[in-house]
Amino acid sequence: MPHLQFEINKEVSIDIKEEFVKKIRANFSEVMDTGTDHIAISLRIYDKYNLTIGRADPLDDICLMNLDIREGRTIEKRRELALRYMNIVKTVFNIDEKNQYITFTQHTGEDFHLVEKFLADWETGEDPLA
Repeated sequence: MPHLQFEINKEVSIDIKEEFVKKIRANFSEVMDTGTDHIAISLRIYDKYNLTIGRADPLDDICLMNLDIREGRTIEKRRELALRYMNIVKTVFNIDEKNQYITFTQHTGEDFHLVEKFLADWETGEDPLA
């Protein structure tokens, strides 16, 4: 059950938020070869100066991403997802790629729990809720 966390320092409309989460969920499913029902997404919105990246001006729009995922994905898959997410953030939120930063944190499947069960370790083409 990935928990995909996005923090931005600009206000966006509900319509933009809906577009964003749909693209995030669909791209995760496609790149990571898994279903969508178990994907959790957090979008936190902060005021200016509450998020910073050293190379960005404090007034710039910024996006920090922390992607908690199950172990087993290759660096190539993680990099593909990172670049797709940076493009989505640029396109949907109009935040320059140089003002984005992504951290992946990997966990065993048993670290992710739903009411039905905990998840198994990741396998290609799986439906973790089946």
